[in-house]
Amino acid sequence: MRTIIVTGFEPFGGDARNPSADAVAAVSAGYDGPHRLVSATLPVSFAGAARALRALIADHHPDAVIATGLAGGSDSVAIERVGINLMDARIPDNDGAQPIDQPCEPAGPAARFATIPVKRIVAALTGEGIPARVSLTAGTYVCNHVLYTALAAVPVDVPAGFVHLPWSVSTVPAGAPSLPDEMLARAVRRCVDLVFEQEKAMRGGTIW
Repeated sequence: MRTIIVTGFEPFGGDARNPSADAVAAVSAGYDGPHRLVSATLPVSFAGAARALRALIADHHPDAVIATGLAGGSDSVAIERVGINLMDARIPDNDGAQPIDQPCEPAGPAARFATIPVKRIVAALTGEGIPARVSLTAGTYVCNHVLYTALAAVPVDVPAGFVHLPWSVSTVPAGAPSLPDEMLARAVRRCVDLVFEQEKAMRGGTIW
C-alpha cells in the first residue's frame, strides 16, 4: 500500500472557508482506492505551511505528495508545473508575515519542477468534462512556497505537485467564476488516481 499526502489550505483574506480544504476533506472521507491517504489542512502561513508539510513528510514517508490551494478568479483547475524560489506577498499571510522579494530558500535553485504527471492529469480531467489546464506559475504566495518546499522535502523518486482550484459553488463570492463542489472533489480524486502515472518531467534542469 502506497501512502499519498493530500493537503488543502485553511481560509484566508477574511473568507469563511477554503474550497481546497473542502475538496481534500471530501476525497479523504469517500476514498475507496488502493492507497493510504493522509489528508491535512495547512495554515496560510509561509513559515507555518512549510513547517507543517515537512513534518507530515517526515512522519509518513509518503510515496507521493499532492498539495492543493485556491486560485480565486480562475475558471478551471490548474495543475502547476513549476515552483519558483520567491516569496513576494501581495497581502500578509495569516500570521501577519508579508515577505517581499525574498527567496523561499536562500541557497536553493531558482525553480523546481513538479514531478506529478501534469499533462496526463490535465488530459484526464478535460476528457471527463472538468475544466483544467497546465499552469506555468503558482504565483509568489504561500501556494508556490508549499510547492517549492514539497519538491525539496521528498526524495527525487517521489512525485510531488500542486493543484490550484477555483472557487466552489458553495464558497464563491458574488461575480467570481466557480465550479461545483463535487467537481472540485472529483478533480482532486483523479489527481490521486493518476499520481503514479509515468510522464517525462524536468528535474534539476534536465528533461528526462
